[in-house]
This record gives sequence, C-alpha cells and structure tokens, in this order.
Amino acid sequence: MAGGETGAVAAEAAEARGGRTDAAGRNLTFAMLDALGRAIVTGEYETRRFPTEAELAVQHAVSRSVTREAVKMLTAKGLLTARPRKGTTVQPPSSWNLFDPDVLRWLLERKFSLELLRQFSELRIAIEPEAAALAARGGDSAAVAQIRSGFERMEAAEAGVEDTLEADIAFHVAVLNASANPFYMQFRDVVATALRTSIRFTNRFKGRSASLPAHHAVLAAIEAGDSAAAREAMGAIIAEVMVLIEDAERAA
Repeated sequence: MAGGETGAVAAEAAEARGGRTDAAGRNLTFAMLDALGRAIVTGEYETRRFPTEAELAVQHAVSRSVTREAVKMLTAKGLLTARPRKGTTVQPPSSWNLFDPDVLRWLLERKFSLELLRQFSELRIAIEPEAAALAARGGDSAAVAQIRSGFERMEAAEAGVEDTLEADIAFHVAVLNASANPFYMQFRDVVATALRTSIRFTNRFKGRSASLPAHHAVLAAIEAGDSAAAREAMGAIIAEVMVLIEDAERAA
C-alpha cells in the first residue's frame, strides 16, 4: 500500500485500482450492515445523530461505495430514511421491517423486554393455532413427518442429547411448513425469534421448559386430521406463556 493511504482513503484507492474483489466488497458491505443495524436496533443512536456517509466511511475504514450500499440496505429494512438537506436519520421502531431476519436477529440483542415478548406472543397466538389446524386439515405425509421429527428432537433434548431450543423451534417451524400456506410458512423467522425470546424468559423459572405432553397433543391432533383439536392444543401452548407474562407484568 502506498504511504499515506490509510482508512477510507486507502479503501477508495484500492477499489479504484481494482484491488478489491467483488466478493471482498460484499463482505465489507454486509459487515458494515450488521454493525450499523445492530447499533440502531439496540438504541445507540437514540440520543445522537446518525453519521453522514463520509463520517461512516472514515469510522469503518471502508470506501464510500461500501458505505452507500450498506445505508441503502438499512433504508430498505426501514431503519433509516434519507431526505434532501436533512441527511440520513434513524426511523422509529414502528417503521422497521420486523419480518426481516436481520432485524429480528438484532432485536434479540436488545435488553430483554416483557413488552417485546408479549408482542411476539400476541402474534404467535394469532398465527400458529390456525397453522396447526391447516396442517391437520391438509398437511401432506412428508410435512407431518417433519413435525414428528421435531417432537422426537424435543424428546431427545429432554434426555440431554439434543439442543432444547433448536428442537422446540424445529417443531414449530415444521407446523408452519405443514400448513402448506406460503404466507404462514414465511412466519418461520418470526416464530424462531419469538421462541428464542420466550426461552430467555421462561428459563428464569426453575424447571420451566417446553411441555412434551402439550406438544404431543398438537402432533397427535395433526396426525389424526383433527383441525379443531390441533388449533386448541397449539393455542394452549402459547396461552401458557401469555399467563406467565401477565404474572410477571403484575409483579413488576
């Protein structure tokens, strides 16, 4: 590297010389996207302005094109907005794309919030019971077999030979997939994030873990083609979490 080429200046020079591959440029972009997205969602810019693209390029020692692309991606996720003469500003949480996997992942890094858990659970109880009913009504044999596989993983987790959280997530995602409804199926990232948040909460209660009998009731109803029973059984699982949340909110 030529003497004096440092930070963002060096990055711009290397890019101009063709010294950076497209893959390396994408890696820098996604690394910057992740760093800035996490900072926004976890509240680092609640009391200070968001930097300009020039400032970001210097702070992260990347080119302006890398910075520009990362900002565009964050804007597409609803985290930022750019206006003439006003620059780039952070959007309120109500504007964030909460179904975006990156935004969901960054949300998990925020300080635990009963409100967030309640909101997740309210969405789950509106989606998952009906997905279970649809799975019972029309899930094909391969999709239903994946639900059984998820339950068997939960049994293995109970015996200490499988990850408890991942097994629970596999079960619930399999139910969404078995609904055969593409809209329900695309809630899998939200459900997975909600379960990770829920586990952080229920782990505070000694001995609290996913109930095997409750999950088996969902599986049995789906395998029997009983949509009403499947809906009720899945609703009961989420309703139990809602009760814990309400108890915790009253105690707070």
